[in-house]
Amino acid sequence: MTDHAPPGLSLGPGPEFDLIREMLARWGHRAVGVGDDAAVLDVPRGDKLVVSVDAAIDGRHFKRDWLGAREIGYRSVTAALSDLAAMAAHPLGILVALELPEARRAALADLADGIADAVDAVATRILGGNITASDRLGLTTTVLGSAFAPLTRSGLEPGHSIYVTGRFGGPGAAVGAWTSGRMPTPEQRERFARPVARIRESLWLADHGATAAIDVSDGLAADLEHLARASAVGIDADLSLLPLTPGVIDHIAAAASGEEYELVIGSRVSMDTREFERRFGIPLTEIGHATSRDGAVQFRRGHERVAKPEGYDHFSR
Repeated sequence: MTDHAPPGLSLGPGPEFDLIREMLARWGHRAVGVGDDAAVLDVPRGDKLVVSVDAAIDGRHFKRDWLGAREIGYRSVTAALSDLAAMAAHPLGILVALELPEARRAALADLADGIADAVDAVATRILGGNITASDRLGLTTTVLGSAFAPLTRSGLEPGHSIYVTGRFGGPGAAVGAWTSGRMPTPEQRERFARPVARIRESLWLADHGATAAIDVSDGLAADLEHLARASAVGIDADLSLLPLTPGVIDHIAAAASGEEYELVIGSRVSMDTREFERRFGIPLTEIGHATSRDGAVQFRRGHERVAKPEGYDHFSR
């Protein structure tokens, strides 16, 4: 970490600006153009600007006895960056609004380092944001990206294959362990604390025939329904094909596990799953196909029909 704020930056006096200076000193070259009332950035000619925002609130999206401050900063920003992955967009930068209780003031450096970790993971930058006093810790991240032909949820057609990236069930198993007073396995805890925004993977998939995508934040089963309804097609999904995080044995529970931040992809062509795994080190698995049934999703475990697994609900905790 550098010990100096970006050159040319001048902020006025006051406690709020002292906090900003402290974060900028840790971010160094990662922070660009901070100090004006708004960020200014160039979009490549012919591309579309892709923008999303995501909030992470203490007690709703994480608990302080589950994660360290650096993990909270990383995870909060990565969750927002995952929306760019779902659109096959190149990240241009992020804006971060931080709500910081006085009791968490000592955690500011670790929070800033976690934000920097997430930015480094996708080779983007911090363009600005806001900081305010609050009774509860919260981070709201706005992400900006560009894409010539963004993937959307509405590009699925009957006959298209459905693929998923990565392995499932880890975050749900971790939360289940914590809420039951147990410790999750290291693999399950890592999947919750250190998700990956699949930016590089989505760009490769878009270049190799993907027509639609969604990232898995509400649980695979729920997000398959979102995809089907947006495209006005049906989906036939065999959950027994779903790759599982080590230690997870229940495919139905894995399909309900939220905040996975893996991708569901629809493709008009057969994907080279071996090349994908060789390149990215995670599996790409075909789990079903789109049908003509408007918005209807059929879940199977092999040949056995199963009820829709309940998805993750932010308001149910």
